[in-house]
Amino acid sequence: MVLAVAEAGSLSAAARQQKAPLATVSRKVSELEAHLQTKLFNRSSRALVPTDAGRSYIAAAKRILADVAEAEQAASGEYTTPRGDLSVSAPVALGRLYLQPVLAEFLAAYPEVDVHLGLQDRAVNLLEEHVDIGLRLGTLADSSLIAVRIGEIYRVACASPSYLKARGTPKSPIDLSTHDCISYPPIQSPNVWVFKRDQTHAVPVRSRLVVSNLESACDAARAGIGITVAFSYHVAESIKSGELIPLLQDFQPPALPVSFVYSPNRFMPVKLRAFLDFAQPRLKARLADLPKSIVGGGTRRRDVDR
Repeated sequence: MVLAVAEAGSLSAAARQQKAPLATVSRKVSELEAHLQTKLFNRSSRALVPTDAGRSYIAAAKRILADVAEAEQAASGEYTTPRGDLSVSAPVALGRLYLQPVLAEFLAAYPEVDVHLGLQDRAVNLLEEHVDIGLRLGTLADSSLIAVRIGEIYRVACASPSYLKARGTPKSPIDLSTHDCISYPPIQSPNVWVFKRDQTHAVPVRSRLVVSNLESACDAARAGIGITVAFSYHVAESIKSGELIPLLQDFQPPALPVSFVYSPNRFMPVKLRAFLDFAQPRLKARLADLPKSIVGGGTRRRDVDR
């Protein structure tokens, strides 16, 4: 009942979800607090907020329930044969372009496993959102998760050949002050772009277009609107085909790691182990196959503005 109250945020909402009288829900919470001799919730007219003791108790209760669920799964055979639902999260473009083809092969190889794929450009809380495994970019902030590194990606400045022919090719970050830029704020500010070589270069830019996702930024760059900065997996095919030209490669920051992350459990379901063993080498190979021309340092640039 306490978990229901914590998740619902109020006694009345928990009562509706549990289809129980409000007085019963309130009494059970009060009885538990009396038994524990501590206050689990701070009550207000609008909501219940767990106290520090309440948060600790709720977290412990969730772990106990998870252990019970794992024991039931083990007894039912889920830990001996890959079967059941597997929840996977990934960034939108990386998941769509690189992970989904691997998932198609995995589903064919394991017909008793069904996958729920959530694509979102944010760090999903695996425990709270009931996600089995996530694909993450960058250094992990949550050290409680187990991480399996599978590769790395790069930040790439790029523009179309037609734009560079008309406006010239920037040779250093300061040259961007005379160019039209396309900004995606989570990577680069609309007003100042930051590059690194021996030192950090913060360059004022004019963003002719500010977008809410990198797919739109890449579309706009291909259309010749200006210069944008995206991740290597967004622009790999366009660079291969010549639709986009990489720029300022010597000034890009170090690569970002790409990892599978999952919560440590005493019982790892076979479906999760099967997915890791299957997906890790395949996705690693796909990431390693990114065009070498987009990796900063030492590559020969194509002069399109002669």
